[in-house]
Amino acid sequence: MAKANISTKHLQIDKANATMVISISVAIFIGIFSLFASKSLLSQRSYQAKVITKKEQARDILKKNITASTSLVTAYQSFVGTSSNVLGGNPTGQGVKDGDNAKIVLDALPSQYDFPALAVSLQSLLSQNGVKIGSVTGTDDELNQQKQTVDNTTDPQPVQIPFTASVSGPYASIQNLVSVLEHSIRPINISTISLSGSDSNLSMNITANTYYQPAKGITIKSEVEK
Repeated sequence: MAKANISTKHLQIDKANATMVISISVAIFIGIFSLFASKSLLSQRSYQAKVITKKEQARDILKKNITASTSLVTAYQSFVGTSSNVLGGNPTGQGVKDGDNAKIVLDALPSQYDFPALAVSLQSLLSQNGVKIGSVTGTDDELNQQKQTVDNTTDPQPVQIPFTASVSGPYASIQNLVSVLEHSIRPINISTISLSGSDSNLSMNITANTYYQPAKGITIKSEVEK
């Protein structure tokens, strides 16, 4: 009987120990699960907070851009809507000094390297001063220049377009031509001038640079918040 009682007590103790082990295991599992769940919730909360902050920043920038665009449209309309342009010409005319202010600005400093257009412009400018055009030469470097990209974080700088020109005519016309080039709406930097001949038939060769300024790029991108 004593052995039976001892065996029964051992069984009860073993059962109690097993129950305790199971309870402790369950408690540990629940604790660990709670920790991971809490960490996940905190991470999710932090992520959502970052996303909300970025969205609010984007909203504020968009509002500023909309306001700025309205002001820009108004300023542009005032700039091109004048009764006479910055050269004193007719904004709707076709003369040398005519055209609206926006067109004049683009003609003065184009956004592309376009030597054929420059040559035509120079020939038109030179031919209006009573001289005979010998040649207008330069390098058509448009394809190479197109490879030079400008993004929205870079302020584009003027790029030189070198050219040479030769003309001939009376001394007075040649003298006036130099002044015309210096006062051209398109910036022209004369490097060298060589003269030969007589006052009645003077030949002039010049080497010079004009410029173009690449347009500033606009990059629209999306951002993934991590």
